[in-house]
Amino acid sequence: MEKSDKRLFFPATQRNRGPIGEILSNFLPGDGTILEVASGSGEHGVVFQENFPNISWQTSDPNPIHRKSINAWIHYKKLSGQMPKPIHLEVEHRPWPLTDEIKSSLTAIVCINLIHISPIKCTYALFEESGILLRKHQLLILYGPFKRNGKHTSDSNYRFNESLKAQNSLWGVRDLEAVIEIGTKNKLGKLDVIEMPSNNLCIIFQKK
Repeated sequence: MEKSDKRLFFPATQRNRGPIGEILSNFLPGDGTILEVASGSGEHGVVFQENFPNISWQTSDPNPIHRKSINAWIHYKKLSGQMPKPIHLEVEHRPWPLTDEIKSSLTAIVCINLIHISPIKCTYALFEESGILLRKHQLLILYGPFKRNGKHTSDSNYRFNESLKAQNSLWGVRDLEAVIEIGTKNKLGKLDVIEMPSNNLCIIFQKK
């Protein structure tokens, strides 16, 4: 990799992009704009843009280093003519800075590995804004670790939760039932809960 290369490489992305892509292929609409919230390195975004060429995959992230990485990945994959540049979006800063074009063409929102590394108020903001932006039957798709009935689903998730809280007391693996309740309050009903590798879940919410 050249020194000028701004691409970031996240090991978890390398492992989970295949399984997540399979789920997305079963649920995503065939066209329109997909907004990915907290896109990180951009590794997911470019792969999903390649996998779903009829969709416009709109990445976003509040971190300028991440946005530089996303742009570098778009350039590296030669997707500049197809995939839009990332936007600066902080979930808690509302309303989200989306253009009228994005709003009118939006068909789903995807959020991977965010809500456990952010305060719970970020989860509330994610659902509240998604509930406003999405139209009837459109989807909000979440991926990450969750507790079920207040309990961790594995020892590794327990240890992961402890490490998160050591970094920031406001972070932590969220309880699935509590997240579903937040969705319900924002007219986003649970459509499916899918078990994923490494003790993660993919939660599909649908706008009522």
